Order: sequence, then structure tokens, then C-alpha cells
Amino acid sequence: MATSDNKLADTDEKIFIGKGEQAAWLTLALANRHGLVTGATGTGKTVSLQVMAEGFARAGVPVFAADIKGDLSGISEVGEAKDFIVKRAQEMGLTFQPDQFSTVFWDVFGEQGHPVRATITEMGPLLLARMLDLNDVQEGVLNVAFRVADENGLALIDMKDLRALLDAIAPDGGKKGADEGEDPLASIRKAAQSYGNVSKATVGTIQRQLLVLENQGGAKFFGEPALTLKDFMRTDRDGRGMVNILVADKLMLSPRLYATFLLWMLSELFEELPEAGDLPKPKLVFFFDEAHLLFNDAPKALMDKIEQVVRLIRSKGVGVYFVTQNPIDVPDKVLAQLGNRVQHALRAFTPRDQKAVAAAAQTFRPNPKLDTARVIMELAKGEALVSFLEGGGTPSMVERVMVRPPSARIGPITPEERKAIMDASPVKGKYDTAIDAESAYEIIQKRLAGSAASAEGSGSEGGGILGEIGAIAAAIFGTNVKRGRLSTGQVIARNVTRSVTDKVVGGVVADLGKSVGGSVGGSIGRALVRGALGGILRR
Repeated sequence: MATSDNKLADTDEKIFIGKGEQAAWLTLALANRHGLVTGATGTGKTVSLQVMAEGFARAGVPVFAADIKGDLSGISEVGEAKDFIVKRAQEMGLTFQPDQFSTVFWDVFGEQGHPVRATITEMGPLLLARMLDLNDVQEGVLNVAFRVADENGLALIDMKDLRALLDAIAPDGGKKGADEGEDPLASIRKAAQSYGNVSKATVGTIQRQLLVLENQGGAKFFGEPALTLKDFMRTDRDGRGMVNILVADKLMLSPRLYATFLLWMLSELFEELPEAGDLPKPKLVFFFDEAHLLFNDAPKALMDKIEQVVRLIRSKGVGVYFVTQNPIDVPDKVLAQLGNRVQHALRAFTPRDQKAVAAAAQTFRPNPKLDTARVIMELAKGEALVSFLEGGGTPSMVERVMVRPPSARIGPITPEERKAIMDASPVKGKYDTAIDAESAYEIIQKRLAGSAASAEGSGSEGGGILGEIGAIAAAIFGTNVKRGRLSTGQVIARNVTRSVTDKVVGGVVADLGKSVGGSVGGSIGRALVRGALGGILRR
């Protein structure tokens, strides 16, 4: 967007957000100190989010944002010089110039964007328990399942892998009436019982919760090819940041799945990215819409991890912006980390509403010229109270501003426009076709079918080689890197098996030694633990 007053143009150092008595600027070097956009429904939060996303994209900063209503998709198309947009721009001393931004659409269900997948292992037991709404006992059994998978070289890729493993660790898994020596799953079940009592009833409850998740469409989220988060961190040929939009209208029908999914993405960014220190601009900005869903009924252990991720991800060069109706939706410990604030109007018709307005006013640095609590209730659509970090990282005094109009389209795009963008996507074809690799389900089925060779490594099928490599690697490098994560041996086995499967099936095994040797060094390096919320780094 060009301006008739160059003092209000975006620069390499800051983004122009709006204007009141003074111009409001978001400093790029302080944008990774996180932020908060709040306001009642229909007060202009989505437009403010789009203005900020456009500013980051112009500055070469990739953006990820969840699109709940579909309105944010318009950022991908050229804006229209409508009368009210032109008038608002002129009131600020701007000349409206339409623009559009390179956009990639993502969709957990693969319907309106590229599929987004993760493996069960990458999700980890803590987040999976949250997604399934498990109690402490059930979560404990889930942790046991992950540990047993580690120790037995059972890769947990999709939901059928987890189902098969849960059946295997149940007290009556395996062959009924068989002696321990004849039971192909005896070692798995015995290992599970060694960590505590795993009851059939508890396993059954987890299985029922998995069915609920499947009915909500969650099964489409687990599988391969798994998402490579670096695909979010692209720039286009003009050096602008790509805008990644998660189509979330259908996903929002399952609020717990939505919130846990976004938290998983955030934790993966935290665990994958190296320390970056203070940068002139963020590596990525992450907008978390309907943020209150993340904190509703979250157990203390999860809240502690959320607080930790928000506090420390700044050093990785990632800015996180929570979008919700009221600041009180966000816990105080997290709220304290959000330095850049945009507050749209709130309504106060009840004593509870008035309390919420007062609490929102107290989150700003006071301005002697403003009665913040009163102004929050008087704000018109498109107006906001803003306070951005400045100087040494201190918040500016709260100011009342009119938010600048977006340069791109305001509102949703058509299905034909979306298809054209998808066809030209830089990741087209990378995630669109699911891959069902051999993993825990297939290995357990072979054992149940009496294929002892595949379990013990004495056969020539891929499962046997997987077991052999995993056993050897586990003996050398240790059976467990971290509780609830892949073992080093399992990572090596999985990487090698994928590269040699075709040769093995064809009976050509001469190159196996070379493939193993070439994979071991890289696999060990990539077997670094991602942290409490993630999994092992993918290849």
C-alpha cells in the first residue's frame, strides 16, 4: 500500500497498524515478544489480524493463521477500492492501492487445503491424552503404551497402530488359551504389566475415546507424509513472507481437536527451531484464533508446558499472537508474556461483563488522557485500543486508533479462486496422497498370524528386517531416548526400511549393508529429543 504521507508507510523496521492522535506502529524487532488481539464478535478482530498479517508478509516474515469463518482467505486476492475503504484510507492520509499476498491453504481434512498430518509418536502421550480427554489413570496407560512401543520397535504412525498396540497390552491380548511361549504378544503384554496394572477396562475406555476422535475426523490427522514445519517458513519470489492459512471452519466443530492440533504445531516449532537470539524481525508469526479453547479445562501439567513454550519460543524467532474475545480468557502467566496488544470493543450489559471490561482495561499501560474502561465500551467497528512494545521492550501508553484498511480483499474467496491457488501451490503433491507404511499394526498382525520370522528378524520380509535392525541398533545405542518417544534403534530401522523396502521385496538384498551404513550416522544425529511436547525429528 502506498501512502501520500511517507511517514506512515511500512518500513524495514516497523508496521503501520492505525492512527488516532498518534500513529500506531508494531516494531518488527519486538514482534516476537508475542501479542494479543481481543474484542467482541463483529468488532473487527479479523480485519486487524489481516492488517498485521499483511504487514508481516510485506516485511518478508512468513505467517500462519487459523481461519475460523473463511474471511481471512481474502488475503490471497487483490483488494477492492470500495468507498468505505477508500474513505478510511484518506482519513488517515493514505492512498489506497490494492494488493494481494502469496497464500498456501492447509486443511486437516484435506478438503479445502493441503492435508496436515502428524504421526501418533510425534503427537506424544501428553497432547494425545488432552485430545482424547483422558483422566490420570487412562493417561498413565497411554504412557505405558508409548514406552512399550519404544522398547519393541513398534512405530506408531496412525490410529490403527495405536489401536493394535492397546489391544496387545490388554490382559487378554494375543492368542486365547495359549501358553506364554505360544503367545506371540506375550512379551509386549508382560512389558506393559511391568510398568503397573494395565486393566482391560481402562484400555477399553481409551479405545472408545479413539472412536469418538475418529468420528470427529481426527483419524485423517494421523499418518504420513507428516507435515514438515519448514514448509510454513517460505518466502515468495518477491521476498515476501508466505501466508499459511489453516481452514478451520470444520475443525472448529471439534474444539478440543482444534486447540490440541494448534498447540502441537506450536510445540513442534519450539522444539525444531534452533536458538536465534534477538533478530531484526521474526522468522515466523503464529496467530492462534479462538485461543480460549486452548486453556479451557487444561490440566496443570499441560498449562505449565503451554506457559513454557510461550515464554521460550521467542528465542527461536517465533512470535505468537492469541486472538480471543476477552483478555481474561488467557491465564495470567501467559498473558504476562504478550507485550503487543490490540483491544476492540467489549459490551457490558451484566455485572460479569463489567468485570471483564475492567480486567481488560487493567492489562494496558494507563494513558492520563483516556478512561480506558469507558473507551473499550465506546469503540466503533474498526477502532481499537492499542499498545505496542517500544524502545527497550516496554509497552507504550494505550492509544485509541482507527485500524488501517487491508490492501487485500476483505472476506472469503470463491471455490474457483481457491482451486487456482491450490494448483499453483509450492507444496502441491507433497502431502496430497497418504502413505501407509509398515508400522505397529502390520507388525502385530504378522505376529498374530504366526509369522514369527517377521517379529524375530529371521524372515526376508520388510517387517523381519525392521525388527532385526531395530534390535541391533537398540542394543548398540540404547532402547529408549526419552519416555514416550521413538528409540534411536527404531528411528534407524524406520529410515533404513523405507529406503530398502523395494529391494527387499524384490529379493535383492545385496545393497542392504550399504543402506544401513549410510543411514546410521544421520539417524543418530536426528535422534535428538524434541522436548516434552514433541517427537523425534523426522528425516
